Amino acid sequence: MNIGDAAKRTDIPVKTIRYYEDIGLIRPLRDTNGYRVFRDTDIHKLAFLGRARALGFSIEDCRTLMELYEDETRASADVKRLAQEHLRQIEDKIMQLRSMQATLNDLVHACAGDSRPDCPILRDLASQ
Repeated sequence: MNIGDAAKRTDIPVKTIRYYEDIGLIRPLRDTNGYRVFRDTDIHKLAFLGRARALGFSIEDCRTLMELYEDETRASADVKRLAQEHLRQIEDKIMQLRSMQATLNDLVHACAGDSRPDCPILRDLASQ
């Protein structure tokens, strides 16, 4: 199948598929005319990558996950370790976002939002 069909089947943009090929995450065959030919295994890998990216794994983490997936002698502990580290990073981001939310919530409630020029939001931003 061609790249357009692969994009439709995996819901991954053509540009992203080309990028994944450029960085070596996938290696579709080339037809005699130079066009990419995607096999079922390529589609499966693209779907795998799409799911991993949707979960927020970095490109390098995706590369590692793909290598682990293809290695039948892998230890599941290696996969778990990578996923646990990613989960820790997500939890850190959530804590940061909650802190930002609380600060912004306080600032929004402190602002009268009327025609006066006094604004605690701007004052806070300028003080940092």
